Amino acid sequence: MKFIPLLAVAAATLLTGCASVNMANKEDSAKAKQFAAPAGNNAGLYVYRNSFVGKALKKDIWVDGKCLGESAPDVFFYTQVEGGKSLTISTESEFSPNDLTLNVDAGKNYFVRQYIKLGVLVGGAGVELMTEQQGKADIAPLEMAVAGKCSVMK
Repeated sequence: MKFIPLLAVAAATLLTGCASVNMANKEDSAKAKQFAAPAGNNAGLYVYRNSFVGKALKKDIWVDGKCLGESAPDVFFYTQVEGGKSLTISTESEFSPNDLTLNVDAGKNYFVRQYIKLGVLVGGAGVELMTEQQGKADIAPLEMAVAGKCSVMK
């Protein structure tokens, strides 16, 4: 019966606490939240995390196998990617990465939400495409994290 208290502690850890990552300065965050059209033949990619569950967890995010960053609660990342191609956005999960394949057009912004879900041993993560309207509303209260640091390299 020692398993039940251990399970309760694990569940509490997933629901409380707070992970942190390096944050961009306020000016860069505010500029990204203007949602300007991306430059040239690029598409804009916003990846954010605003879920209540898993506040103590950090989860890596990759775009086409390159590290975008390590997420924490209430943060977003912004990057420009080449338009007119297919991208794979991945996040680490409990047992294997979860992927989202997305065709991006030049001149448009795309919004991908990372969410935390309960797992067997530790919380997992998933990614989903959001509408532009919902993405903008979700990102408005968040702050931008510094891109380029993942805990595990793919």
